[in-house]
Amino acid sequence: MKADIHNMHIAVIGCGNMGGALIHGWAKSKEVTLTIADKNEALLESFKSKYPSITTTTDNVAAVKDAKIVVIVVKPWLMPTVLDEIIPALNMQEQIIVSDAANFTTDKVEEKLGTGDICYVIPNIAAEFGASMSFIAKGKNTSNEALAKVDALYSLCGDTLVVAENLVGPGMMMASCGIAYVMRYIRAQMEGGCEMGFYPNQAKQIALQTMQGAVSLLKETGWHPEEAIDKVTTPGGVTIKGLNELDHSGFNSAVIKSLKAGLK
Repeated sequence: MKADIHNMHIAVIGCGNMGGALIHGWAKSKEVTLTIADKNEALLESFKSKYPSITTTTDNVAAVKDAKIVVIVVKPWLMPTVLDEIIPALNMQEQIIVSDAANFTTDKVEEKLGTGDICYVIPNIAAEFGASMSFIAKGKNTSNEALAKVDALYSLCGDTLVVAENLVGPGMMMASCGIAYVMRYIRAQMEGGCEMGFYPNQAKQIALQTMQGAVSLLKETGWHPEEAIDKVTTPGGVTIKGLNELDHSGFNSAVIKSLKAGLK
């Protein structure tokens, strides 16, 4: 059972692509109270116009006051500056701090802020539609109660997986960077469809529905992908010819290399 976070006050610092996706997801859930901070006033106004209940500010210090969970979603190189700025306003005995900055792990946050409930989380931009895959790791001094609250918060935006911190990076490659790799496959399938005679919008519809069908099939049945492949692959048929061409072209190897590339 997830922790109860209903009406919990959440502060989000950083409203860019990733921060914005989380804000949309959390606002749509109507489960938590949001204060969001960014230096871009026009961006803040766009969120306020869509979600009137959100509190907006350009002052990071003001944003974190009274928040139970402080989520920092800025570029990694901005993290030290932001943390230095908000330190005076934080209560490390009462608040949970979440780093959503790639590779800015819990030990780095603790070096700046001291001991407390700190988590490192990497979601993806599908959070806006409740379809993120978020990886959550707790710091060495983080309580299980705090971890449960962070897990419940990110569950409002999709699936979550609590992992050891050394697995957040691989998770990021599979689900955050990986979402771009999936997009590239969809684009390739669309291009193939156009080459075979479909209009681009038709090819897009076919590619998206095929992807959706594959995902739904595996989720509903619990099958391993190879089991599903066997269902549509007949001896001497057209499917096996296409699968063999993918293998001959190094498809599996290319996917694995792309996932591991960012870890080097």
